Amino acid sequence: MTSKQSRNIDENEIAKFNSLAARWWDPEGEFKSLHEINPLRLEYIRQHAGLQNQKILDVGCGGGILAESMAANGAEVTGIDMAEGPLKVARLHLQETRQIVDYQKVTVEELAGNNLDQYDVVTCMEMLEHVPDPVSTVQACAKLVRPGGNLFFSTINRNPVAFAGAIVAAEYVLRLLPRGTHEYAKFIKPSELEGWARDCGLTVMHMTGMHYNLLTRNYFLAHNTSINFLMHFRMADD
Repeated sequence: MTSKQSRNIDENEIAKFNSLAARWWDPEGEFKSLHEINPLRLEYIRQHAGLQNQKILDVGCGGGILAESMAANGAEVTGIDMAEGPLKVARLHLQETRQIVDYQKVTVEELAGNNLDQYDVVTCMEMLEHVPDPVSTVQACAKLVRPGGNLFFSTINRNPVAFAGAIVAAEYVLRLLPRGTHEYAKFIKPSELEGWARDCGLTVMHMTGMHYNLLTRNYFLAHNTSINFLMHFRMADD
């Protein structure tokens, strides 16, 4: 196994996000969809775990859209990513907003080696489908959350509907995302994610789907999880 493989990173994915880093905070740019879904993600976390005074780790934080919004709502946030470009942008943006987020260039597996049971909440949004070994990511996230703590994962289901919606429609027809953002083979079924989490002592508490309304051009949450989905887990108490 190479060192790159052992660190569970895909250099092509890192390069892709580095190339777009300067436009991360442009609400009309390539990451427009992240800006539009962020209020949904933020409220989902607030409803199921709370934000005020919570010690939160945001895995795969990118340019900090979710991490900074959680900090603005009273959380103590650490954001980690392996793409240096987005991290630089995230740190620069803090100078504008005066929020406090501890951004680190480190893999979640490396962080888990020294920080077991450290966080009240761990979030890993739109990241599992971009790493070579998503199981390793889930395992490391589970190690980092405290007993009784909460974890949130969002990713994309693997089925023909998801291929049509998340790749064909989102990337090529509607252009909601840059072409090549996703690879169908890396999509993850909810049953797979639940199984990996269960093996780590996690219990699924809630699951919902994230959808885009073509008429209103707004995102919303609903029970259908055929494409994008959010899952809330809780770690067993000691």
